Amino acid sequence: MKRILLSAALALSATAAAAADLPDLGGRTVVVVTENAYPPLQFVDPSSGDAIGWEYDAMAEIAERLNMTVEYENISWDAMIPAVSDGQYDIGMTGITIRDDRAEVVDFSDPYMRSEMVMMVRGDEERFTDAASFAADDDLLMAAQPGTTPFYVGVYEVLDGDEANPRIVKFETFGAGVQALKAGDVDLVLTDGTAGEGYVSASDGGLKIVGEKLGTEDFGFIFPKGSDLVEPINAAIADMQEDGTLDELNKKWFLDYKLGE
Repeated sequence: MKRILLSAALALSATAAAAADLPDLGGRTVVVVTENAYPPLQFVDPSSGDAIGWEYDAMAEIAERLNMTVEYENISWDAMIPAVSDGQYDIGMTGITIRDDRAEVVDFSDPYMRSEMVMMVRGDEERFTDAASFAADDDLLMAAQPGTTPFYVGVYEVLDGDEANPRIVKFETFGAGVQALKAGDVDLVLTDGTAGEGYVSASDGGLKIVGEKLGTEDFGFIFPKGSDLVEPINAAIADMQEDGTLDELNKKWFLDYKLGE
């Protein structure tokens, strides 16, 4: 018994030491804005009505480690980067791909997740099996959110590079595009593998992934330029990577969680 208690005490001591190495924000209130339309990263649980997901869990863990208080606001994707850039919010999160053009107007955290772009289709889709066969059939339509990585991949890597191509049906939210896919109004949704896994696993065979992966992207939180939150958030992300917390979140949300159950 003494040996068990000693081991527990040593573990608690190690945890305290790790926390002591992180910045202490003294209970500072931080406003985080999100879209709540990108399962399993962040979304509204259809059974409870609560906003949940990988990013919510990660932000809660970061807040605990840094001694900060988080308040959440909701905003559409197309307004998020400009709003954070203008300083209306302290942090933005919604599976945001780290890109050089975006880094001109906002600061990014270090990556907290890496994903690869995939083609998501209905479970019974047989007319095409990859990007080339989709592009070859002029009757097929793709859903996309303007200004997102899937939109640009669809335009430049799948289709002809014309952003006004009528085969791209534009939606304000990612979730609306997925609903259009399920309803048969479009035939393809390009998404990163993380969101794709969440939707496919929850679809009971209604959705599937086809073709080869179309590229790799890193996700990060965004901040107004020059924010003093970037360094402490990066420290917390590194700490969570080192102690396995990020892996635990991946298992919870991409393997164990079933949307709607």
